[in-house]
Amino acid sequence: MPRSPLPQRHGLDAAWLRTPRESAHAGLRDHLVERMPRLAPARIDEMLADGDFVDDTGAAIPADAPFAPHMFVWFHRDLREEAEVPFPLEVLHRDERIVVVDKPHFLATIPRGRHVQQSVVVRARRMLGLPELSPAHRLDRVTAGVLLLTTEQRWRRPYQTMFEERVPRKEYEAVAAAPGDLDLPMHVRSCITKQHGVMQAFEHDDRPPNAHTLVDVIEERGGLARYRAVPFTGKTHQIRLHMNRIGRPIVNDPVYPVVEDVDVDDFSRPLQLLARTLRFVDPVDGSEREFTSRRALEAFGSDA
Repeated sequence: MPRSPLPQRHGLDAAWLRTPRESAHAGLRDHLVERMPRLAPARIDEMLADGDFVDDTGAAIPADAPFAPHMFVWFHRDLREEAEVPFPLEVLHRDERIVVVDKPHFLATIPRGRHVQQSVVVRARRMLGLPELSPAHRLDRVTAGVLLLTTEQRWRRPYQTMFEERVPRKEYEAVAAAPGDLDLPMHVRSCITKQHGVMQAFEHDDRPPNAHTLVDVIEERGGLARYRAVPFTGKTHQIRLHMNRIGRPIVNDPVYPVVEDVDVDDFSRPLQLLARTLRFVDPVDGSEREFTSRRALEAFGSDA
């Protein structure tokens, strides 16, 4: 694929599509209407009139352009109005290869769906002037804490591979009901699967475990406790599911044990889950790296 002829806008790369070998339409405009049903035909006409669709050279595509096979068409997507996440994105470390941030609750890691400008990638690119900044791993939108990004595309692969191979050691903190008679520390194991488009992940007691978390208690206060959770695997919602499995669902979890109807722009009840510490051997220079969140979960102190 050729490089985009359009610069980033709002910290976002241009979108693109490639035309097929053949089309039922003689004109490119009608092909675009068919390919992009989420855009009203009138909006496509407006974008064509404004020169918002361009070819590989950056030249505006005219409204009466004929259909051409195997053509790249570049454009910037319309963005919805997003409520600003009212918590700061703090940089814990920055060097030539990586940036480590302290992600707040409710800020998505990557721009996607209803959360585009309110994502770590977009905010950090604009804040730091690093247009190629990209995450080496991800945190759920509702989880806060340590997140590692790479400064340029040339550095992404070694750090991304490190996370794929489960090299880093991660420690999380969570607030839930006090342990009572739980025998802690406890190793929690289960089989977790996640279906695309379904909010909850599921556990299957009739299948061999594929998820493993160590859970221990750090301190208790007022009927609540702050727990340490160390995941040895990386399944979706693993810590949230395993805390729920031992009868201690995380405070303010809108998904476990039941899905709650929470407005996407309601920032009043952050999930009490924090990626506290990230440790690893740097895959480029072999140095020991350790980064720790400066945030505190609400039940035991205010966010930084």
